Amino acid sequence: MSKGTRYTTEFKQEAVNQVIKHGYSVNDVSERLGISSKTLYAWTKTFSKPPKQRDNEQDLQTQIAQLQRELKRVQQERDILKEAAVFFAVESKNVTRS
Repeated sequence: MSKGTRYTTEFKQEAVNQVIKHGYSVNDVSERLGISSKTLYAWTKTFSKPPKQRDNEQDLQTQIAQLQRELKRVQQERDILKEAAVFFAVESKNVTRS
């Protein structure tokens, strides 16, 4: 299939069920469905877990991404303040010498 194709959760779950419950090989299922075996292995890793655990992990991943964005923003603000402190320290020395 083309790159960037989105599959429904139901499609993914059924593909995983064919591997786990029905005992088909990953290669057979991936060929029949037109997806890569790497993708199916990733789905199997995700969808073989109970739904509540998947939801908890998704919530944690969302929170981690949010915290990483916030950390990047705060680091940028810190760097700007450091540069400003250096600038004003130099300006302060220049004013007192004049």
